[in-house]
Amino acid sequence: MKRAKRDRRSALKPRNPYVAPALQRKAGAHQRKDKRAERARQHSRLRRELSEDR
Repeated sequence: MKRAKRDRRSALKPRNPYVAPALQRKAGAHQRKDKRAERARQHSRLRRELSEDR
């Protein structure tokens, strides 16, 4: 009886913990810049301000 082949992949190298935060800083904020997105931001800002007044 033949034995099943084992997965012979080597262990994955751990990621560098210092690189991920640097890449995240480099990426910056992700926001849509079209008119519809700007109106949605204004709408949510207005709703937030009105809810704070209560």
